Amino acid sequence: MKIIECEQGSVDWHLARAGCITASMFEKARAMLKSGPRKGQPTEAALDYAFKLAIERISGQPLDEGFETWQMKRGHELEPQARMEHEMQTGLIVQRAGFVMTDDGAFGASADGLIGEDGGCEYKCFVAPEKLRAFHIDNDASGIFDQVQGCMWITGRKYWHIGMYCPALEPIGRQLWWREFKRDEAYIEQLEEDLWRFKLLVDEYEAKLREKAA
Repeated sequence: MKIIECEQGSVDWHLARAGCITASMFEKARAMLKSGPRKGQPTEAALDYAFKLAIERISGQPLDEGFETWQMKRGHELEPQARMEHEMQTGLIVQRAGFVMTDDGAFGASADGLIGEDGGCEYKCFVAPEKLRAFHIDNDASGIFDQVQGCMWITGRKYWHIGMYCPALEPIGRQLWWREFKRDEAYIEQLEEDLWRFKLLVDEYEAKLREKAA
């Protein structure tokens, strides 16, 4: 594992992510069509993501020129508050990590923090009611399971804390929902297999682009 010391959302952070298959996109990268003549093949969204990464590999720059959605910007702004609340509730010390990636640079994750030698954490600052309800009412974090296990795969950690931070719930003391996930070796084995298959697709697109340019 390599740790890139940088502020999330900074120029260095965007550059580190360019061409790298990131944990927040693992679910999209693994997505397969469930019906039709191309059943079992990558979805159009997965193909588009692979092509984007191939271009970024060639240019060394983010294809979106570092554009951030307002959701991403909000998350970066609220992250320090979420980390502080997490530390207060758990008594843990969270070390900021910036961006972590595999030694070959093929896969990476914007780890919001590392905990001791064995743990890590990620903070979400959703405002969409359906996402907030999934966490706070249904206690369901399955929508980010690929990202969670992916972070543990990349970092080699044994557990990961996911925190859902919503300042609007501070009046009732529920501004931070958090849960600990344990490393699931069987899940990670399948995740790794799928992601290496996706990486081959990115390799193929990059080769085709370079071939046409030659």
